[in-house]
This record gives sequence, C-alpha cells and structure tokens, in this order.
Amino acid sequence: MDAAAFKPGWMTGRLVPIPHGRPDTAVAFIPHPLPPQWTWPDRLWPLLLEARICLSRLDGTGKHLPNPELLLRPMANREAQLSSQLEGTTTDPQQQVLFQIDPGYPISVGDPKNALREVFNYQRALRLRLDDGNQLPLSLRLIRDLHRTLLDGVRGSDQRPGEFRQIQNQIGRPARYVPPPPAEVPGALDALEKYLHASDRFDPLVRAFLVHYQFEAIHPFHDGNGRVGRLLLSLAIAEWCQLSSQWLYMSPYFEARRDEYMNLLLAVSTDGAWEPWIGFCLQGVIAQARDTEIRCDRLLALQQDFHHRLRGGSLRLAQMVDRLFATPVISVPQYQRMFAITHPTARSDLRKLAAAGVVAQLPGYDPITYYCPPIYDVTYGDGVLD
Repeated sequence: MDAAAFKPGWMTGRLVPIPHGRPDTAVAFIPHPLPPQWTWPDRLWPLLLEARICLSRLDGTGKHLPNPELLLRPMANREAQLSSQLEGTTTDPQQQVLFQIDPGYPISVGDPKNALREVFNYQRALRLRLDDGNQLPLSLRLIRDLHRTLLDGVRGSDQRPGEFRQIQNQIGRPARYVPPPPAEVPGALDALEKYLHASDRFDPLVRAFLVHYQFEAIHPFHDGNGRVGRLLLSLAIAEWCQLSSQWLYMSPYFEARRDEYMNLLLAVSTDGAWEPWIGFCLQGVIAQARDTEIRCDRLLALQQDFHHRLRGGSLRLAQMVDRLFATPVISVPQYQRMFAITHPTARSDLRKLAAAGVVAQLPGYDPITYYCPPIYDVTYGDGVLD
C-alpha cells in the first residue's frame, strides 16, 4: 500500500505501522468512526431526491403485487450471481438453478461445486431474514450470521466462518489497501455497530452507503468481506428506507463499474472523497431501481402471458408456471415428486409446457430437464435500459 497516497488532513482515518511487514504492507489504515466530518453539498440534493423517488416507485411496484415472491426470487438470484462475480466466482445461471434444486457440498478445493455452493450460499444469506425468521437488528451478530452462511462448506470455510479475523489481511497482491491490524478490529467494529443503532443528519439512503464504505475499510473477516458488505447494504437500504422487501440490489451496478467502484472506495480513505463516492452510489440507486422496475414489469407480463397460453389447462400447469419464476429449471423426476404424479404424466405435462413455448428442453441432460428461456432473458440479460 502506498502510504504517500493518504493525504494528511484529508484522509478519513490514520495510518499505523505493521512491524516486520513487507514494503507493500508496512502500514495499515484505520478508518475514523462514523459519521464523517463531511458537510453535505447542496449539489447532491437533486441526485438524492431522484434516487429516493426511483426507490419509492420500485417499492410501490412490489408492494401492490398479489405475490411479490414471484419477482423477488429472480432478482435475488441475479444479485447472488453478480455479487459473487465481483469476487471472481462465475457460474452459469442454468447450472446454478440445477444446483439450487439439489444442493450438495464440494469434496475438495478444486471441486466445481465450490463456485455453485458459494452463489447458493449467497442466495441463502440474502433470505436469512425472510426464510429463516432471523429478526436480528442490523448488528455485529447479524453480520457474523451472514458470514457463517456464506462460507458454509465452501473454499474458505476453514477460515473460521462467523468469526472476525485475528490475522492481518490485505486487498491486492501487492497490497493496494491494508485494513486495520487485528488488534484494532474490535474497536472499529464496536464503533460501527453503535452507528448502526444511531441516527444523524444524513438521509437513511446515504447512511447505508457510508456504512458500506466503513465495513469494507475495516474488512473484518479473513475472506468474504465484499459479499458480506453488499449483503449488509441490501438489508440496510430495505430497513432504513422502509421498503416493503429487499427490492434494491447494487451488485449489478458495481459489477458493471468494478474499477470505478474500487477506486472510489479507496479515494474515500486516501482523500476524504465522500462526495464522488456518494454521488456514484446515488446514481447507482437510480439506475438499479429503474432497471429492476423494468425487469419486474417484464416478468409480470411473462407470467400473465404464460397463464394466457395455458388457459383451460390443468391446475398443475398453472402452479408450475408460477414456480418457474423461483426455479426456472425443472427435471421430469422433480416435477413428478413435486405433484406426486406418475412419470408418464410428468413427461406429458412438461411436453405441454414446451408446446406452449413456456419451457424448452435442455439438450444432453439425463434425466430429461427443461428450462424457461424467457425468464432467463429478462432476469440475466444485460442493458434493459439501453
């Protein structure tokens, strides 16, 4: 880490030496507690207002749906894919859904299931409060639960899941950034937790991005900090902005602008550059809220179109259409078990769905497996606003 890049009087923390560190890890950065000593600039008000309007519109779309889960699942699955991708873990969406239906644990570090399990764990962590009834407030205990869920049975699971680090870590090799030494981590986290439970002059949406920076600057775990930080961000926005559910996810925006995202986080530490960071994040809220609203409208239109195509068919087919939005891949045996029917009836039903253009058979899979291309196109397609 280049200590000279941290400007006295501007940096948002202090530098401390690391005894016996290599040249690139000779010093570490300890961020000052939140809130920052930063005066909110008037020129950011229009951007904040537009971000809150877009977020409110998105929440209104979700709030008035008869079944919000129909759209929440695809958006959460997309977030899990792209947040993991930011950390270098890339999986095929179809393979991911197949794994989600029948998850397993990797048996070695090189097992391809590691990547699939990592994304699957992210999906579980996103729904920790929704599915598992976890009602913990935003707190260090919740953060540890998120981390424990993320590292369940995957690479890095030997790095004490759910426990804050007791060794020095770094970002990049050679180090681009060196977070606080282990002895400083408890104090920094204690100050962060106090801020999570406090209130200040900043808008709740802005506070969520202040916390995101602070968490990443502390980097409290040996592994998984980026993903936990983005999970915490989604939860904070939903709770502090009083959304009806977790409608806004920022990872697609951060992934598309990865270098800018990383550079702006670092610039807060080195230069106290809060305004560029917050401006970038508010622009992201606007972009992601609009993007998600369009995807939700298209998914809802798909559902209505599918039901229209199957009008007059069996109740099973109608139920399967709705289930496809949560898991858009289904095999014949899975369909058979789902509805407690015979194998021939299951094959016949899926052929009817295929004939109606709802699903298509995946070539080369045994047992016979179908997927829903239109749902994949809307959920994972890029540039819906272009």
